Amino acid sequence: MAKIAIIMGSKSDFGVVKPAVSVIKDFGVECEVRVISAHRTPEEAHEFSQTAKERGIEVIICAAGKAAHLGGVIAANTTLPVIGLPVKTDMMGGLDSLLSIVQMPSGIPVATVGVNGGENAGLLALQILGVKYPEIAQKLADYKSKMRDKINSDDIALQKEVEQL
Repeated sequence: MAKIAIIMGSKSDFGVVKPAVSVIKDFGVECEVRVISAHRTPEEAHEFSQTAKERGIEVIICAAGKAAHLGGVIAANTTLPVIGLPVKTDMMGGLDSLLSIVQMPSGIPVATVGVNGGENAGLLALQILGVKYPEIAQKLADYKSKMRDKINSDDIALQKEVEQL
């Protein structure tokens, strides 16, 4: 079965990563979670990215803040899809992280979700896998259908509430 890896530059990023782990596990997909720093453990980052594919990883999510180079470093050493997850910082509210991740040089693409967008990072990884795995694609369709049903239900409830004003 499919396997997603999530790596973060620091254990303190786990609060941002946790929604990604949760949604991936809710879909029944295996998830490997690691702390690897592009700057403090560059050898480990290099080895991780070069061995991920042979270990069955199909998509990698990289969460990092500040000078968020983790996604780019990983993407430079693998052909697997890499999703950058910018982590909010005190310095610039996460804009620093977002720009560090999204502004990759030509030839090193890193898909990027919003600052602290862990759930969306997990869902994007699942959508990538859904191209290959019909059962994941079906679970995504069901997930979106439930979201639509909730919004439609909320709309009906709101309309009734407004009528009573």
